[in-house]
Amino acid sequence: MTRVGVIGCGFFAGNHLNAWKQLASEGVELVAVCDMDASKARAAAEAFGIAGVYSDAAAMLAAEKLDLVDIVTQVRSHRPLVELCLNAGVPTIVQKPFGLSLDDCVAMRDLSERLGVPLAVHENFRFQAPLQLAKEILHSGEIGEANWARINFRTAHDIYTGQPYLRTEQKLVINDLGVHVLDVARFFLGEAKHISAETQHRRPDIAGEDTATMLVRHESGAVSVAECTYDARRLPDLFPQVLLELEGTRGSVVVKADYEVVVTANGAARTIMAEPDVQPWMRQPWNVVQDSVVATCAHILQAYRAGEMPGVSAADNVKTIALCEAAYEAAERGVAVVPRG
Repeated sequence: MTRVGVIGCGFFAGNHLNAWKQLASEGVELVAVCDMDASKARAAAEAFGIAGVYSDAAAMLAAEKLDLVDIVTQVRSHRPLVELCLNAGVPTIVQKPFGLSLDDCVAMRDLSERLGVPLAVHENFRFQAPLQLAKEILHSGEIGEANWARINFRTAHDIYTGQPYLRTEQKLVINDLGVHVLDVARFFLGEAKHISAETQHRRPDIAGEDTATMLVRHESGAVSVAECTYDARRLPDLFPQVLLELEGTRGSVVVKADYEVVVTANGAARTIMAEPDVQPWMRQPWNVVQDSVVATCAHILQAYRAGEMPGVSAADNVKTIALCEAAYEAAERGVAVVPRG
């Protein structure tokens, strides 16, 4: 049995709690929740039948025997909470974005490696069902070696009601959404050689940029276009679906709206539906993300149990954060930038 504690019971935490509850059949037990707002912790504990209820993370770590901690809080709290959990010797997952800065992320990664305590980042977009299918097709060799991609996430979905703090973020869409699409670019085409970017501030009542268009040259020679906006002007609004065009030396995979995947190879095309799993706790339109949360948790759990690092390890995610940092610099300077480290 893997005993899990969750820190943070806010907007997105319900998806994590439901995911861990769903994984009970895989030997997971939710034993404790923690939130600075004690009423939120109590509500989560009551809703999910959790015995341990805390408003202080240190107290939870001291009182509970935990095998895994899942941190689902705002980014400003990530580094102190990660350091607290790692120093307590508990394998940890932290919600994206990993940290406030690349330096913070590197420090957390280095502490994990120095202590020998695993640390992963809950980067779930790559685990969306259509993208997992696209990766399987790429791995099969059917479309040859990937050399070009477009990753598209454009929406006008109201993210600000559930997460009002995003209105005042000086750096918004790349840190909150670009981190996902750039991770998907790395997932399919490998590490970046350099990146160029253009950002736009199209909505007047928020502080940061709400649109980013990025161009990545990968070390393999492949090129990807990564697009993200919270101020789209289109119907239907496909939130929260990720659209993908992936071209290879012998064919292509295109992830279209509503989980339609078109594979072109050997002079012929076929269509596969890659709909996400639907559980009673999931709801439209969030089910593709909620399914990916379960898949992410399951992937990390399996890796930790096997004594291996997951694909979304801290070491891996530092590379995505470095790419986000480089994108901001590229947009400011108007040149292509090599990501640090």
